[in-house]
Amino acid sequence: MRKTVYGRLFFLEVIMANDRMTMPGDIPDFVREAEEAMASGEAFLPEEPKEVTIKFGRGLVGEPFISKNGNELVEIKIPNADSKDSRPWESFVISPKMVHENQFGKGMWMKLPEDGTTRLARSVNTGIDANGKKIWKTEYRNVANTELKSLLESYKTRESVLGKLSEKKEAIGSAPKTMKPKTRTNDVSL
Repeated sequence: MRKTVYGRLFFLEVIMANDRMTMPGDIPDFVREAEEAMASGEAFLPEEPKEVTIKFGRGLVGEPFISKNGNELVEIKIPNADSKDSRPWESFVISPKMVHENQFGKGMWMKLPEDGTTRLARSVNTGIDANGKKIWKTEYRNVANTELKSLLESYKTRESVLGKLSEKKEAIGSAPKTMKPKTRTNDVSL
C-alpha cells in the first residue's frame, strides 16, 4: 500500500497490477481488434491524405504580405470563368510556403487537402455614397478544394487567341481568291 496526500485528504492506492483479472468488458473494442490484428501480422500504415494539385499562372499570385497576427500570406486571384464577366475577380489567401514554382518558372502549383474547403472573397459594388464615391463590400463564400481546382484552371477551357487565329485562317483559306493582274507602270528602257 502507498499513501498519497492531496491537501487534507488521504487517499489509499492499492497497486495490484499483476494480481488483477481483466474482464472482457474492461478493454475497449478497438484495442482488442488492434491486438488481434497485430497478432495475425497485419501492419498499421497510416493512409496518405488525398490531395488536390492545382496548377495556375504566375500572374494570379500577388505579393506576399504579413497578416494582423504575424503570419506571412500571399493572395491568389481567380479569374472569372466567363470572359464577358466584368466583376472583380475572386481571391483567397494562403501561406507562400504552400505555393511552388513549376520547373520552367512560368507557372505555379500548390497542393491542398481533397476534403478541405477554402474561403473565397470578392469585392462587390453596393452603390454610390453622397460624395459620388463607389461603396464596396466584400462578399465571402466557402468552396470545396476540388471545386477551387476547377475555378483556378478554368482558363484552360476558354478559347485561346491561337484557337481563334486558326479559325480565321481556315475562314480566309476557304474564301474564293480574286487576283488582280499586275500591270507595270514604270517602264525602264535602256
